[in-house]
Amino acid sequence: MSTSSTGSRGFNPRMSSLQSDARPGRDGSRTRRKTVSSPDAYTYALRVAYLSYLLQPRSRRTQQAAAQPHLVQRSSTSINDLMKDFSLVRDSKSTRFPHGFMSELQKRLEGVVVGRERKPEYHDAAVKRSFAVFFIAFTEQGFRKRMEKDRRVEDLVLIFFSSATKELQKTKAPGDDSWKFMVDRHVALFVRLITSTLKDHDWTRDRPELMTRLATLESKLLKHDQDLAAGNGSTSTTVEVEVPRSYEVKDMPLVQVVARIFAVTNAQVQSDIEKNKDVWTEKAALQDLKTYQNYLNLNSKKTLRSDDFDLEEGYEAWRKAEGPDLSQMMLAIMQSNPELAKSTPGGSLPQFSPSNGSNASDALYSEMSRKLSEQSEDVSSYVIDQPVDMGNLNLEDTDSDQPGNEDNPFTFIPAEPRLFYRYILKQALTHDILDQQLQPSEATADMPPMKLLSKPSSELLNEIGIRWRMPQVSRLVLFLDVMREKFEDQVVDLDTLDAAFNFVKEPPVDTKKSSVPSQAVITALFDYSKWTIADFALYKNILSSLHDSLLREAYDILQHCYEPKPPSVGSVMYILNNHIYVDALFQKSDEDLERFANQLQDGLRQKAAETYGDFLAKIIPPEEESWEFFHIIELGKEVVKLAEKIQKRYRKNPEILGADPLRALVETVLPSFAADARDMIVAIIQIAQKHGQDIGIEDGFELYKELVEIRRIHAEAVPDVPFAFHIEDLLADFVWRWIRTTDEKIAGWVDQAIKQDNFEVRTRSPDHIPSDDERHSVSIIDVFGSLNQAIEQVASLNWDDDFQYAKFMTALSRSVGNGLARYCDVVEQMFSKEMDRMTPEQEAAMNQSRQEKWMQLAKDAWSNKEKIEPFQFFPESFVKLNNIEYAIYQLDKLEKEVNVDACADVIQKYTPPSQQRQRKISNYVFTIKIVEAEDLKACDMNGLSDPYVVLGDEYQKRLAKTRIIYENLNPRWDESVDITTQGPLNIIATVWDWDALGDHDCVGRTSIKLDPSHFSDYLPREYWLDLDTQGRLLLRVSMEGERDDIQFYFGKAFRTLKRTERDMTRKITDKLSAYIHHCLSRRALRSLLSNGITISTFSSYFNRNRSQSTHTAPNQVEITNALKPLFAYFDDNFAIMKQTLTEAAMVMVMTRLWKEVLVTIEALLVPPLSDKLSQQRQLTQQELDVVFKWLQLLFDFFHAVDEETGVANGVPTDVLKSPKYHDIQTLNFFYFEPTENLVRISERMASATAVRQQTQRNRVSAPASLSGLPFGGTGGLMGLPSTRRAKSIMLSRNLGTMKKAKEEKRKEAQADPNDDMILRILRMRPEAEKYLKDRSRQKERLAAAAAAEMIVRQSLAAGGARMSGSYPRR
Repeated sequence: MSTSSTGSRGFNPRMSSLQSDARPGRDGSRTRRKTVSSPDAYTYALRVAYLSYLLQPRSRRTQQAAAQPHLVQRSSTSINDLMKDFSLVRDSKSTRFPHGFMSELQKRLEGVVVGRERKPEYHDAAVKRSFAVFFIAFTEQGFRKRMEKDRRVEDLVLIFFSSATKELQKTKAPGDDSWKFMVDRHVALFVRLITSTLKDHDWTRDRPELMTRLATLESKLLKHDQDLAAGNGSTSTTVEVEVPRSYEVKDMPLVQVVARIFAVTNAQVQSDIEKNKDVWTEKAALQDLKTYQNYLNLNSKKTLRSDDFDLEEGYEAWRKAEGPDLSQMMLAIMQSNPELAKSTPGGSLPQFSPSNGSNASDALYSEMSRKLSEQSEDVSSYVIDQPVDMGNLNLEDTDSDQPGNEDNPFTFIPAEPRLFYRYILKQALTHDILDQQLQPSEATADMPPMKLLSKPSSELLNEIGIRWRMPQVSRLVLFLDVMREKFEDQVVDLDTLDAAFNFVKEPPVDTKKSSVPSQAVITALFDYSKWTIADFALYKNILSSLHDSLLREAYDILQHCYEPKPPSVGSVMYILNNHIYVDALFQKSDEDLERFANQLQDGLRQKAAETYGDFLAKIIPPEEESWEFFHIIELGKEVVKLAEKIQKRYRKNPEILGADPLRALVETVLPSFAADARDMIVAIIQIAQKHGQDIGIEDGFELYKELVEIRRIHAEAVPDVPFAFHIEDLLADFVWRWIRTTDEKIAGWVDQAIKQDNFEVRTRSPDHIPSDDERHSVSIIDVFGSLNQAIEQVASLNWDDDFQYAKFMTALSRSVGNGLARYCDVVEQMFSKEMDRMTPEQEAAMNQSRQEKWMQLAKDAWSNKEKIEPFQFFPESFVKLNNIEYAIYQLDKLEKEVNVDACADVIQKYTPPSQQRQRKISNYVFTIKIVEAEDLKACDMNGLSDPYVVLGDEYQKRLAKTRIIYENLNPRWDESVDITTQGPLNIIATVWDWDALGDHDCVGRTSIKLDPSHFSDYLPREYWLDLDTQGRLLLRVSMEGERDDIQFYFGKAFRTLKRTERDMTRKITDKLSAYIHHCLSRRALRSLLSNGITISTFSSYFNRNRSQSTHTAPNQVEITNALKPLFAYFDDNFAIMKQTLTEAAMVMVMTRLWKEVLVTIEALLVPPLSDKLSQQRQLTQQELDVVFKWLQLLFDFFHAVDEETGVANGVPTDVLKSPKYHDIQTLNFFYFEPTENLVRISERMASATAVRQQTQRNRVSAPASLSGLPFGGTGGLMGLPSTRRAKSIMLSRNLGTMKKAKEEKRKEAQADPNDDMILRILRMRPEAEKYLKDRSRQKERLAAAAAAEMIVRQSLAAGGARMSGSYPRR
């Protein structure tokens, strides 16, 4: 406790103790305050203690006495007198036998008769005879039935008495009356047998009154016979005699208690007793009771009267209870001193009264007498367990003084019992609390060990209270009042105060007795209508005073709540909630409680401010130059730690007495910390800038996390108060610095990962077949581990500014794209080097002379060498392709985790429209697709070339290179490359002829200027560029503005990966394409039609234009056998690929090979699209049939349907049946149509296309759809917009958008048929030369008109301004 006086603890004035002491009654005329001296209190306490000694039953001892030779004369009462206790309560259920008792008694009786009873007193022959006679009567059917119904004790006892009397009279002489004592003896044995039967079956608990009366009956019957087991022939007997009183203090327990608590020696006490022994007698005590009863009957002020109670019914209840209590006390005195009863007129001793006529207060009185004594084993001097009938006792004494003769007519009762009782109680408590030898009570789950009153002190106070006629309520209220005073004086603690309340409210339970009296005690104690006015007022004063003291105690305790180990306020709250607030007599206004709550909350705020000040002094250096983020972090951790500790500490009860410690803390500390943190951060940054130093990025991140946590607590605790500053604005620079550092490191991470990678399949053992998840190497895992770690670093900050977070992710996506582009570039270079290596034959040929080379070529042609060995692929090459495939799926996963679309939407939402329009594009991405070439110069001896294209800039820097197309003057590459530029750029395209031996030959050159101003409409354009030698090159060019947009960066990264994957796949299929062209060539077709005669390669060079004779059409077997070498070649290469490639990569390679097959067959059927005639000859019907049968056989081979299961294991059907496949199928319908019909069909298709374009242009909401492909003429040189959809980066930002774009392309190809195939057939018809030129010019005019309209429409949509680089979002 924090204070030492009552005044310092409470908030309200104390009710004067005079209110409790100077109550009305006993001395109603007295109004001034009385005091009690210690000698007077000692004297009256000693009187009661001495009287208790006088009234205690005297000790008895046994001694041997010689047997009397003469016959004993019976002097016992009659059996009817003995049974009066039962006959008076015939209807009481508590004195009847329980159901089932008769059956059990019969078994016991039978045991006695046959000698099975264990107790020795039943072994006597005379006893057995008496029991046998009764057993016969008991088992008689009529009697037994009546006993089962009535179950009365007196009926059984009387029948046994009658049976025993008849049987014992038979064995004695007519003048011998000794058999009468034998009857008493045998009846007593029968009663004992009944009692034993009840105990054996646990029937005693519900029938305490029956057991008591049976015990009383047995003791009366044995008055002249104490030993049931003694034989009749003994010459001596054992008798009990009373021990005379010693009148010494050592034999007076309560007197010794008085001596101890008043610190008086035993000698002095013995002297005081000797002086007053003649006055402090039983007679004086009896006279006090008589006098008290007279005053009570006269409604005198010497006792409580109706004015002392608020309600008359309370007074009547108390008065009604006093009569039986006084009777019991008087009877106890007369039992102790029978001479007092003899001197009373009417002389007979009082009789026990029927229990059903007793008052409920009897049980209450009996329980009260045991309450404060804590279940003392000693019987109180005035307690008799049985009610008594005092009707025959005359309490009048003609010699007694009349009431009112003097101030105090009592010997043992003081004039002011309440004052004296309170003084003695306080004295006893003071002594017992200081007594070191007094052991505390045992601790329980709900109560710690503590000291209250000792057992002797409780017994003394119990005697005093009853002797002075103190109501139990008054005693308990005075007990609480003394405990209040002790608590306010800091003599007892909170646990002891709680124990005092429990001591009053919950009487100790006597397990030996029924719990009903305890409940009656509790009911009586807290029935305020039966309290005296003085007790009522004092109790209210106690509650009010304790409440004020406890509030002050709680206030002082909570002032330490922010300390590491504060005292607990739980005990205070427990007493308030369980003893004060729940009490109906406690009255306190809400205004007072609210005022205290406000004071407590203010005190907590002040304490919180002091605590924060201590943190500042402890953590923050006084000089600003020494400040670091570490100090702010530590200060924040201390604040958060304290807040979490307070939250956890008061989790169950966050609000205490109307005050919230956590709220007071955060309302005070968090705003102060926020303001201080803001000022310190600004100061630290300024000082660092002044000295040219950089603050650690990790320090900034750690500071941000700490500040965010504090802001969260601040928002939860005080949601109506905004945080002092925007943390993200102040610390965003640390994130940008980290992103820039990461961007600089990513290239190094990629190079290091590639350097440490052997590009091997990750198998657990050599014999283990790796799964698809194990077919990529560690470099791509390490790269994505680094990229994910970079993303996670920012994501883990939980940045609470969506716009800034989206900007961070945008910057990181650019770094991710750069890292993946670097990985693709390095891996593809390694892959190309591996794929372009020379075969052993090529290495040997390099050492041959020119003549040796010609001789080897002629030898191979003469020996008809057509068998081509499969290319020896390196497993690490396939692992690299697997890595690119893995990277695509990992990037798609990362795109979903970053939630790219949401980031883009946030930026779009928070960027003002004016800034969106003003954003200027600084970088441009040109996508150049190298489509095909026409009429190239022949550079090889066979009249063909092996062309490939190299793109370079004006500074001769190589930008891209295509694959090689072997033995073709009209090659088609369909390869794309992205070129990023900030302004106009001249691109030089060079077509080279690949030679296995010697230097490569230049086929021709051309150039194109990439000017962003020419592509401001962002539409793709196609250019036919004439080479400086002969022929021309078709390029398709599109442009996109490189924007600082997360969707753009992810799309660019996806497209980079897909192009790398496609280029690597093409390099693999290019190793197989030469044999595909060989097996599906016109030469192979002629060979098949010439019945299998093979034309040598060498002679074919000189006879390729010679006409062939017509032969018999080959059958299906021959057609199939012609492709068996190709199928075997595929199987050999697929077996090598299957060992390393993943399932998806394998299907991708097969799909690419299928496309190569379709291109080869298409080239076999028709020449490329152009406005010029072709030298290619149209196939015959037989040749056409063979080609389409080849197509079906190849379709089945690539689909790879299992003959047993019917499951396709190859390329899916929807992939095989591509638009090119359908175009080839349509050739079968038009191939042999006359030229006039083909021209008419082409014109109809052109007319339908023009109508469709006009319809689409008329739709305001729909963009113009261009149709028709410029395929020659000057329009192609101008680079008019193409009808083909550009593969924009935005459509490639994830696998979902890429798949969707692919599906749309397929649908468009099917929905918009054109006449391209017809025009390609017409190239082989010389008579269609003029129509080809006219159709070309028509398509150019349509394209130019559509382009002009598109530009106008875009200008109108932009409000008259040119597009500034914005592009549509999802």
